[in-house]
Amino acid sequence: MAEQKAKQTAADTAKDAKHAADTPETSLKEEILQESIADLNEQLKTSKHDGEQLKQERDAFEDKYLRAAAEIQNMNARFEKEQQKMLKYDGQKLAKAILPVVDNLERALATEAKDDSAASLKKGVQMVYDHLERALKENGITAIDGAGDKFDPNTQQAVQTVAADDKHPADTVAQVLQKGYYLKDRVLRPAMVVVAK
Repeated sequence: MAEQKAKQTAADTAKDAKHAADTPETSLKEEILQESIADLNEQLKTSKHDGEQLKQERDAFEDKYLRAAAEIQNMNARFEKEQQKMLKYDGQKLAKAILPVVDNLERALATEAKDDSAASLKKGVQMVYDHLERALKENGITAIDGAGDKFDPNTQQAVQTVAADDKHPADTVAQVLQKGYYLKDRVLRPAMVVVAK
């Protein structure tokens, strides 16, 4: 019995010691927790202004992003238009180089053939001219002809003037000295004309 009583006393003492030990530890934990909560509350109070500032910065970055995205979209649209324009007027340099050949063929066809060999040669030149004219039309190159029409400085270049008469009223084209050409809707070469004044 005495032995049992000693065990009970030892258990009670250990229990009391543990309770005594738990109490300061628990109160230390609570104290640290309370300090942490106080620090977080303080940070929360000071961070409200930072939150507003962050929102403003976010809005500014979003605005910059949207502007940059719109600028990129505009640049892509401009690039696409320029590319389409380049494709549309592709071959302009070659066409300009060929036009003097067409002029010379027309001059050759304007000469009179006096014998059979000249007539045969003229027929060959006519065939070459026809093929070349067809190739030009297939590639969107068409002649500007304005004989008898009102003078248009956008498509014609006045190189000479003549006095107006019944056949040619003032400001009309009296004669076309050199044909002009369009490349699709663009003037490739203006026509050289004589204008009645």
